Amino acid sequence: MVYHDNYYKAHPNMPYEERCKLNYDHPDAFDTDLMVEDLKTLCAGQTIHCPVYDYTIHNRSKDTVEVRPTKVVIVEGILIFHPKELRDLMDIKIFVDTDADVRILRRILRDVKERGRSLDSVISQYLNTVKPMHQQFVQPSRQYADIVVLDGGHNLVALDMITQRIKSHVDGM
Repeated sequence: MVYHDNYYKAHPNMPYEERCKLNYDHPDAFDTDLMVEDLKTLCAGQTIHCPVYDYTIHNRSKDTVEVRPTKVVIVEGILIFHPKELRDLMDIKIFVDTDADVRILRRILRDVKERGRSLDSVISQYLNTVKPMHQQFVQPSRQYADIVVLDGGHNLVALDMITQRIKSHVDGM
């Protein structure tokens, strides 16, 4: 699996306070060129060394994760359908549609518990960048999906269909 979040742009010379103010929910926050290059390398049957993003310092870690080529590469991220060059590399595009209330509750729990953020900072970020960027970029990118899974991915019929589609794709390789 390749995570879009690991391809946030590196800002090694930017002070922490400035990195905290960046809009991480805009497509420009990502190093799309590097992700495209890495995915092409994987598709060519070669191993990549994927960057690792550290949310606690708002920057890339010095670590990388080795990702070996497989028959199926899953690319995860809420903005992966926005750049055409990424969409063009995908055989099957799946959009998981999750209720807005569920999205904000998950974000609050994750950011407070796992990332050490305050409730106020999570709510402020949600109102100032997350929600507007979702409306401007994420939701419109749904149109590029081959399959839209409702109920935040808890739709067993859709998941069974996706599993069968992937199996038939792999069998046809």
